[in-house]
Amino acid sequence: MQFEHAPPEARQLLPIPIRDLGLSLERSPVAELVRHLYAELEQNGLRHFRPMCYLSDEWGSPTGEPVIGIPFYLGDTRVANLEDAINDVEDEREIMMYLRHEAGHAFNHAYELYRTQEWRQLFGSTRKPYRDDYPFVPFSHDFVRYIPGWYAQKHPDEDFAETFAVWLDPTSLWESRYAGWGALRKLQYVDRIAHALGDMPPVKSVGQTDVTVAEMEQTVEEFYRQIHVDESPMIADLALDSDLTDIFPAAGEDEETRSAALLLREHRRTVIDKVNYWTGVRRTLVRTLVMTIEKRLAELELVAVRTRSRNQMVELTVYITTLAMTFLLGKKRLKHRRPTR
Repeated sequence: MQFEHAPPEARQLLPIPIRDLGLSLERSPVAELVRHLYAELEQNGLRHFRPMCYLSDEWGSPTGEPVIGIPFYLGDTRVANLEDAINDVEDEREIMMYLRHEAGHAFNHAYELYRTQEWRQLFGSTRKPYRDDYPFVPFSHDFVRYIPGWYAQKHPDEDFAETFAVWLDPTSLWESRYAGWGALRKLQYVDRIAHALGDMPPVKSVGQTDVTVAEMEQTVEEFYRQIHVDESPMIADLALDSDLTDIFPAAGEDEETRSAALLLREHRRTVIDKVNYWTGVRRTLVRTLVMTIEKRLAELELVAVRTRSRNQMVELTVYITTLAMTFLLGKKRLKHRRPTR
């Protein structure tokens, strides 16, 4: 579980029941980002839509409810450090992306847009089976791209939430970015319907929460052990050594070098994020692959030559991406369709 990589003050929380951590959204570091979300909604003309946010076990907006659940670990920097050691905690940019996405669900629920014929014609039926294992068409122009994993293609509800998030994001430049795409019609719908409903109170302004921190009786350690997915069997039969030694040499005295493992560690988060984003392979699997490679680089004592380290890092990133696409993704599809996220 890599608990040992977390700071001591974070590890001290492991035996404490989550409900006893004294977590409060209002006193949390994420509270300011929630206010930022509300400001974006106001700036985009939604003057009566303020979805209630609360700390929960994961990101989410319960079906039919105009509320937003935020992972409890964002309620305390110590728990966030624990999450970061295990699975890379979200930074502010990513938190805002998830908040906009969940706000899309909440907006859909608040105004019951999913009940209208136009919504169903654009996004599809909400009765479509909802599953983690979903087929997707990479680089399709019929869907926006926002959260990693081609997530808009997962389900009509996710298609709308992703479209809303892109529309709401002030940096998306959606009108030019999606010009000529089939997804532009969906964005134009969100823009039109949001302006039409901007001065109208929601049909459903109060919603029911899902799991709250006050209801989470398990300890912090129990929570993480319950949700932990062991991805190591998926990569157990990868023969890495010959490929890694093609990219990085063994330590020598002829040139100035540095540890290849340390080089990868410096770029680990970026590599994981980008490979996950562009391949759609679930992040936990990509992270396991990258950290396994990092460990093997250290065991083999391979080095990066300073004059070529940039090219070596590029080659390693391409190698990791190729493994994700051909071995990991291909193996999943050919055998028994494991979840993509």
